[in-house]
Amino acid sequence: MQKFRSKLKSFLFTFDFLIVFLTFNLLLLTFQKVFAVDMGSPRFQIKGGNVNSAAGDKSSDGYRLSDTIGQLAAGEFSSTGYVVKAGFQYFHSIIPFRFSISNINVVLDPNPIVPNSPSTANTVLTVYFGGAGQYQVTAIEEEPFKTLSGNAIPDTTCDGGVETCNETQAKTWSSSTAYGFGYNMAGEDIPTDFSSGTQYRPFPDRSDVESPAVIMSSLNVGKDRQATLTFKANISPIQPAGSYQTVINFVATPSF
Repeated sequence: MQKFRSKLKSFLFTFDFLIVFLTFNLLLLTFQKVFAVDMGSPRFQIKGGNVNSAAGDKSSDGYRLSDTIGQLAAGEFSSTGYVVKAGFQYFHSIIPFRFSISNINVVLDPNPIVPNSPSTANTVLTVYFGGAGQYQVTAIEEEPFKTLSGNAIPDTTCDGGVETCNETQAKTWSSSTAYGFGYNMAGEDIPTDFSSGTQYRPFPDRSDVESPAVIMSSLNVGKDRQATLTFKANISPIQPAGSYQTVINFVATPSF
């Protein structure tokens, strides 16, 4: 087989969600099937009938089979500028990748927020994944939870002391005098530091040049993988009044 240049792209789903307002972006990259014929483009050419010479989808009342037959040299081959995965259905999956979020316009409850009395709200993230690699979901806030005039509720540090949390390590946040804005995760494929409903992290802040945090990931295929994300804000009695908002950006990415 002659070497050819190709670039394998992943499906990318992006969900932007705003506490008061919403931006939703979705990018879907689709791929066409390649059959056992001479194929070419300005960037590559494939010759030879041994590429998927007897491949296809087959089914009956009792089974479904999708196969690839005829590749003489099965395996992954790479060099500078290209990667060839030949002889196996690296990209084919009977579980298409999907990502959804149940509530994309979240308002904390109670509203308005009462000092020393935390307000919370939930949203459910759902993933379908059937690839040979793994998937992950990341989250980042575009800017702090603040008013249009710039008054901000700070990112939580949880209860402080030995219980100080950060963007990659959840800690206990249960004190009514520990102020800030953060989130908890519960459900499937979540980071292990979210060990209970009282474990919280602050969101990474893109305006502070921080990197998104992984909030779901798995090597296992599955349908309807769900995790509940709980937002929480607690303010001090001297927090300025106003309408507070932020944008949380979720990105779900599979690999094959």
